[in-house]
Formats: sequence, C-alpha cells, structure tokens
Amino acid sequence: MKIAVDAMGGDFGHCVLLDGAIQAARKWEVEIFLVGDQDLINLELGNHNLQGLKIYVKHAPEVIEMDESASAFRKKRGSSIRVATELVKRGEADAVISAGNTGAAMASAKILLGSLKGVERPAIATILPTIKGIALLLDAGANVDCKPHHLFQFAVMGSIYSKDILGIENPKVGLLNIGEEESKGNVLTKETFKRLKNGGLNFIGNVEGKDLYSGKVDVVVCDGFTGNIALKISESVAEMISKYFQQEIPKKFLWKLGYLMMKPCFKNFKKMVDYDEYGGAPLLGINGVCIICHGRSGAKAIKNAIRVTTDFIQRKVNNHIQKSLTLS
Repeated sequence: MKIAVDAMGGDFGHCVLLDGAIQAARKWEVEIFLVGDQDLINLELGNHNLQGLKIYVKHAPEVIEMDESASAFRKKRGSSIRVATELVKRGEADAVISAGNTGAAMASAKILLGSLKGVERPAIATILPTIKGIALLLDAGANVDCKPHHLFQFAVMGSIYSKDILGIENPKVGLLNIGEEESKGNVLTKETFKRLKNGGLNFIGNVEGKDLYSGKVDVVVCDGFTGNIALKISESVAEMISKYFQQEIPKKFLWKLGYLMMKPCFKNFKKMVDYDEYGGAPLLGINGVCIICHGRSGAKAIKNAIRVTTDFIQRKVNNHIQKSLTLS
C-alpha cells in the first residue's frame, strides 16, 4: 500500500508531519511518499532512523498557504498537494493525506481524481466524540449549497463509512435540523426528510444541535455550511473549557488538590475530544482516497490518518459506496 503525504501542509511545519509519517511506516509497514521541498525533507529525514522503512521523497517546489484561496490549486501546478494528488491519479499511490489548505486539497481531489460513479457531491466526514462513543458528521464543509438528493447521498456514504470503518452494524442516521418534528426546518431539510424516510436507511428523523454529542445518532447529515459552523463552534467550546480550567484551577489550593484527584478523568476527557486521536476526515465520494487533516495536526494525527487510510483501502469503502448508490 502506497500513501502520498503532503509534507508541506499544516500549521506546525514539515518536521511534525514527517515524524508522524515515519511512525506509521514503522508500525504498519506502508510505503510513504513525502511530497514537498526535497532539500528540507531530506535534511529532516537525516535525523531519523529509516532502516527497513519504505519512505520516498517526491519533490514539489511550491506550497499553497493556509490563507490562499482554493484557486491557487490551478496557479501553483507544482504545489505539494497537487503533486501528491497526481501520484494517486497516475496510480503511483493509493491515497493522499494533507493537513494543509482544505480548499486546495478538495479542489485537487475533485478535479484530478473526480467522483465515484453516482456521486454528485463528495462530502467531508468528520468524527464527533459522544457520551456513548463516536458519531460521524457530514458534510463538514465541502458543499455550501446542497439539494435534497445530495444530503441523501451523504447519508448513504456516511452509513457505509460508519459500518466499514467505525464498526457500527446498523448506523442510526439523523438529519440536523432546528427541531425534531417532521414539519420543522427549511425547504432543504423538509424535502431531505421525505427522501431519507423512504430511503432504506436506519433513519431516526430530525436531530437538533443538542443531540450531536449525546450518542443518540451515529451519522449526522447536513449541508456543508451548517456542518462546518457546528464543527468550528464545537472546537471553540472545547478550547474554552480547557483554557478555563488552566486559568482557574491554580487560583485556589482546594481546586488544585481536586484537580490532582481528578487528573485521570481530565486526561480521559482530553483524549476523547482530541482530533489527533481520530486522524483525519475522509472526503467521501472521491474516485480515490483523500484524507483531510486538521491544520493543527501533530505527529499522532498524521500517524492515525495513515491508519484510517489503510483501513479505508483494505475494507473497500469506495466499492461499497458505489454499489449502494447504484442500487438506491
């Protein structure tokens, strides 16, 4: 199995990304293409023991920065994300992973790899921690404007990913809305509700924002505009809670004592909400495999993204998606 890693993407620099890729290559014996500035990459690789590892460097002279628009994909033909995706297109790699510019990663995958037969809009599927385990939310930002049949396809793809990768046998699907009643929502959600109700999935109806982390539902379906806002608000709340405790606990001795007693609990909570634990978010519906990681991904996130990628390929998720959409 060969995986192309955009070595120049991410907020923490190429050293962190290389560290995660090397850890994954050592643990799962996958072949890794590190795509980016070959001088920088080779210099950093010199600090690691690569004996027995199948790690190769593919030079890409340009980088699409985080603040650039997705259109930079067309202008910078030598960018690391584009070169990495081209490896997949040519069959030299089985998947591409990037923690860089999300818009550029999506544009590369959509334009160079195209969509699976029957898929109109690929969707970003992201993991949400819940009180009972984990849930999947899609779309998390690939499609701002959607139609009911797009959301239905998201539900199908999300159900398959949840079953194949997350191990949930009969995933419960919910439609993110402003109320649980069938009559609630806008034209998009009302029409989507009708489609999902008769679509052969384990559809439990509308779910509200308060249900995202309750464990009530396994797959949350929404348009990318709504999903991205929900995701960013969730990340902001998690960061606020962490910073609040860091600021307040040192102020009083009893609070510090209580923290020491509760430290294992806080540690477990931090692990549960840490996106590094879940690797990256797949762009479902692409005729290939594209995993998009958070910009602040550490080495552990890249390592876990490669683990998710290997599972995705070995369990033939794309084949199952295409078969299900052809039958629906």
